[in-house]
Amino acid sequence: MIEVLKAIILGIVEGITDWLPISSTGHMILVEEFIQLDTTAAFKEMFFVVIQLGAILAVVALYFHKLNPFSPKKSRQEKKDTMAIWFKVVVGILPAGVLGLLFDDWLNDNFYNYFVVAIMLIVYGVLFIFIENRNKDKKATITSFAELSYKTALMIGLFQCLALIPGTSRSGATILGAIIVGTSRYVAAEYSFFLSIPIMFGASALKLVKFGFDFTSMELTILVTGMVVAFFVSIVAIKFLMKYIQNNDFKAFGWYRIILGLLVIGYFFYFG
Repeated sequence: MIEVLKAIILGIVEGITDWLPISSTGHMILVEEFIQLDTTAAFKEMFFVVIQLGAILAVVALYFHKLNPFSPKKSRQEKKDTMAIWFKVVVGILPAGVLGLLFDDWLNDNFYNYFVVAIMLIVYGVLFIFIENRNKDKKATITSFAELSYKTALMIGLFQCLALIPGTSRSGATILGAIIVGTSRYVAAEYSFFLSIPIMFGASALKLVKFGFDFTSMELTILVTGMVVAFFVSIVAIKFLMKYIQNNDFKAFGWYRIILGLLVIGYFFYFG
């Protein structure tokens, strides 16, 4: 029962932080200091990736109609526009997908530590504040997916590669990159959500294959619990973010990242 409660808490943290540009990995590393699963190291490594599958399914549920090119409720042109979104998603995931496959183990071994996470939290927090201040009086040139070119999609995909370093935040890297190349905050956020679908399905499948699908009953309960909780919390977090950015910028998240990064460094310096 205690392990299930831990999975619930971790699912809540994952569901909130996976979509807000504040780094789910940074929060998970900090939370894990206080809530450690009583499982094998191999299961933990797999769990902290596959739990994100629950969060990804929340995007699929919320945007199912928009992302479904076969919906009978759509006109022929709307179906073509939906397919175009998917083609742009494919273009956007190619850089991170290739690098992730090639360097997954190396990145985990060399960058998955509190110091790297803390530095990335602070660096991207500063960048969010700087970019938002720079763009304060600028109007976005891309306000819909129809205006998002394949070249721009690829450029945003290159920014997503930065998220391979823990603490960067997948949504943070793609949103920041999208804003830099001229998209509106709304399109930037939605595109970051859509990019995450194939990326996280692929990453989860890779971790599950490496783990071997050899679960104990308790491990399976922990994993399913974390994913289900992450799913429902993610729905709330995504709706909050999309409503928030209609009238606000991302500077508040930038300040939050800086404060959290400093707290992570301070905590591990004194207690690590």
